[in-house]
Amino acid sequence: MKNLNQIDLNLLVYLEVLLRERNVTQAANQLGLSQPAMSNGLRRLRALFDDPLLVRTSEGMTPTERALELEPLVKEILLGIDRAMQPATEFAPGEAQIVVRIMASDYAESTLFPAVLNQIRENAPGITLDIMNPSDVSFLDVERGKVDLVINRFDQMPQSFHQITLWQDSFSCLLSPDNPILDDFSLSNYLGADHIWVSKTGMGIGVGVDPSDVQRLGWVDAALADLGEKRRIRVFTRHYQAAMTLAEQNDLIVTLPTRATWLKRDNPRVV
Repeated sequence: MKNLNQIDLNLLVYLEVLLRERNVTQAANQLGLSQPAMSNGLRRLRALFDDPLLVRTSEGMTPTERALELEPLVKEILLGIDRAMQPATEFAPGEAQIVVRIMASDYAESTLFPAVLNQIRENAPGITLDIMNPSDVSFLDVERGKVDLVINRFDQMPQSFHQITLWQDSFSCLLSPDNPILDDFSLSNYLGADHIWVSKTGMGIGVGVDPSDVQRLGWVDAALADLGEKRRIRVFTRHYQAAMTLAEQNDLIVTLPTRATWLKRDNPRVV
């Protein structure tokens, strides 16, 4: 018999979602985790219950008999914990007079918060937002209650954090309409152009980074590396607005999340 203090209760959350989705990747997306992190969670669950729990078959991931027995029990446990964690009095946003401290990347702050602020001003006029830069906040600050909410992209987060995926995005290029590459926007010309690198999270990689270190540079450069290619980066920045302004006023290209480019969709000086 295992002692309760040796069990990570977050694993029960993983199990509930895995049994509902019956797909490791989809379960990871539901919880805002990476696929390797969810696979590791499944391995730990199998060790905890001494059972495969989910078995790969021609029909996908199929729960074992033991997993089907556990499913209603796990749901009941999680529901009980959720009820126990609810505040004694219901939160009334219209009456609240508080400061909500949020860590958010420049990307999230620019694309998400205009609509959020409109809702807060209408429904919770006594709430003030304090939006912090990711480089100024640590996970320890969140655990100690110095920060109420984190909106960013992370490969890994502490398992004690409750997390959800707010949205998914694609990538787009933004550049000046005078940029000569528009005459022939091919991959070879894209690679031959000068580029602006912008942090996905606001927590940059630091001055002097090796531009060939694609793992640290992120998705775009990793994807190019898979093709055996690399681009020429001339500017590193942590700010999306600055990156887009630089692209607007120079013949450089910035490749960034599509939602960020929407901020410039009415600007005739970029395409």
